[in-house]
Amino acid sequence: MHLISWNVNGLRACIKKGFEESFAALDGDIFCLQETKLQPGQVELNLPGYRQYWNSAEKKGYSGTAVFSRLEPLRVTYGMGIGAHDHEGRLITLEFPRFYLVCCYTPNAQDGLRRIDYRMQWEDDLQAYLMELDGKKPVVYTGDLNVAHEEIDLKNPGPNRGNAGFSDQERGKMTALLSSGFTDTFRYLYPDRTGAYSWWSYRFHARENNAGWRIDYFIVSDRLRAQIQAAEIYSEIYGSDHCPVGLELTL
Repeated sequence: MHLISWNVNGLRACIKKGFEESFAALDGDIFCLQETKLQPGQVELNLPGYRQYWNSAEKKGYSGTAVFSRLEPLRVTYGMGIGAHDHEGRLITLEFPRFYLVCCYTPNAQDGLRRIDYRMQWEDDLQAYLMELDGKKPVVYTGDLNVAHEEIDLKNPGPNRGNAGFSDQERGKMTALLSSGFTDTFRYLYPDRTGAYSWWSYRFHARENNAGWRIDYFIVSDRLRAQIQAAEIYSEIYGSDHCPVGLELTL
């Protein structure tokens, strides 16, 4: 099974930059999007063979997720059932016979960590949600999780220590999640690979210089480790300030 995740930073803009060509080339069985920035009906994608699931933020032009799947899920859930979290379109869960797929766009802590308290509550509630699912069947958790977990996951860890996405608080929550029974698939296969990033600032020629961050993930229940066949970062694909990431899983 081939799974893809991509923060498109505005799907309408990404469509103008070759989204449909990249979608076809990646050929995912399940394709997850974050930061679609769409309201229902604002775009129509013709994706033969795929079922489409959308979760839009109440605020126009903000956040939003989508999942396109060749496989028909048993059930689809939007949000995590907590009112404080479910108005920004950040979570879609697809239940399949043998696993759950969770597509997530994690809230950014913002400059000066203005939103760090909310981010910490999100992380706690999301971990509880994932563990509840994991108690029923294995979980594949993917998306823009807005954190570089370790120093190896960004080009310039020193100057960014304490900034949004590389604060001790956010990194600690990722450590706690992984310690509770989940595996970062890319680091599982490539524990020492450097220069592997999925997001680059639009400033300072960051992408040209590969001065990036790895903040887009596929995380799976530990008991799926033996089924991990490949984990990819498609840095050659443009159209957003993020690139797609992928997972090959035997299920």
